[in-house]
Amino acid sequence: MTTTTSTLDTARQTWDAWRATRTADLSALHGWLSLTGLHWLVGEAAPVADLPGTWESIEGGVRLTATAADGVVVDGSAVDGTVLLETVEGAPGFLVEIGDRRVEVMQRTGMHALRVRDPKSPTLAAFTGVPVFGFEDRYVLDAQFVPYAESRAVVVGAVVEGLQHHHEAVATVRFELDGPQELTVFRSAKGSTILFTDATSGVSTTGTTRSISVPEPDADGHVVLDFNRTTNLPCAFTDHATCPLPPAENRLTVPVAAGEKDPR
Repeated sequence: MTTTTSTLDTARQTWDAWRATRTADLSALHGWLSLTGLHWLVGEAAPVADLPGTWESIEGGVRLTATAADGVVVDGSAVDGTVLLETVEGAPGFLVEIGDRRVEVMQRTGMHALRVRDPKSPTLAAFTGVPVFGFEDRYVLDAQFVPYAESRAVVVGAVVEGLQHHHEAVATVRFELDGPQELTVFRSAKGSTILFTDATSGVSTTGTTRSISVPEPDADGHVVLDFNRTTNLPCAFTDHATCPLPPAENRLTVPVAAGEKDPR
């Protein structure tokens, strides 16, 4: 099945609106561009950076101790004493309110960390949009979605040395781009996703990982991959992210000069 003119027309027509939505998402007050710190918890209960109270990594989560005067809010109530903030490996962290900041309490590879989200972040203040390649029809590609009989657990590295990310691989997609290509598809909270690098990585695009969403295939397994919608992961914008790296088989040797460029 070949990409039709109507498919290309739709992809072009919706791209600008999609880019506007993407820019708005990145501009969120407590979004990825608001990160100002990533603090790993080790040892006994202790203060962390300029955050009030003391924080301690224990089994099952993080123990926070604060007084009412500290202004720390959990689940809408001021903390006056000690609370346990439960964590789930690899999941988005629990948000603690401290003034207009949010402290994300999270767990990665068995370790606990605090990630500070501040709407006064210099990165957020300086943001005017992500540099992108212009829309190109050649990057709207027909692909064949080939599901696995059973999903597979895949462990990949991270931009933070020593961390691991666990993914569920559900399929491969096969397509033509300067020759036959095949990429592993992961299941994510938002659907199916591909993490990849290519020949532009570290040159005009970020050297770590980029991502593309995979639409639902039709009954014959046909799916359209629009690489014009390739996005950066948070680690392209901030040093306080713990993004996964792509699996070895998703490191393309051909250039994908489409989607978002390196913002830094």
